[in-house]
Amino acid sequence: MLNFPSHDQDTAPEASKPLLEKSQKAFGRLPGLHKVLAESPQAYEGYQVLHKLFTETDFDADELTVVWQSINVEHACHYCVPAHTGIAKNMKVSDDITEALRNETPLPSAKLEALRTFTVQMVRERGNVSEAQMQAFFDAGYGHRAVLDVILGLAQKTMSNYVNHVAETPVDAVFKPLEWTRSDTPLEV
Repeated sequence: MLNFPSHDQDTAPEASKPLLEKSQKAFGRLPGLHKVLAESPQAYEGYQVLHKLFTETDFDADELTVVWQSINVEHACHYCVPAHTGIAKNMKVSDDITEALRNETPLPSAKLEALRTFTVQMVRERGNVSEAQMQAFFDAGYGHRAVLDVILGLAQKTMSNYVNHVAETPVDAVFKPLEWTRSDTPLEV
């Protein structure tokens, strides 16, 4: 694309420097996405706030991963799929779940599959899910709050996926072994 800036403490706008410092402290390095987001302190802070809030929902580690990776895969985000594969490992999410999400194959439980299906439907339908789709999600054991929390996760991941698309953010070295390419057969929902 048009060579988006990739900032560090020396080149970032002043308002982004504390955010970069926070990322450096949290990760021990600066993730490529954060370096790109630093160009806009408001976008960077917005992303960090959405991430924090989403991790504070009632979703457990498996469910957070299902929402994140379902969106990442649906948006074919070359950066976020490997990053969230690594994040899932750190969160102790089973490899069975991670591989099913990356490969768009069945998840190990009907409830997680319902969460993935609903999340993908929300992405594809831009929030205009049908009553039957909503009812199937409720029948799987989720409620109104979970619908809103999926939307929160969607807001966060849409930001990062779109930034990575336009900036062509290089995959961080730590996630290079986890690189991913979408299969030729997208998930049917």
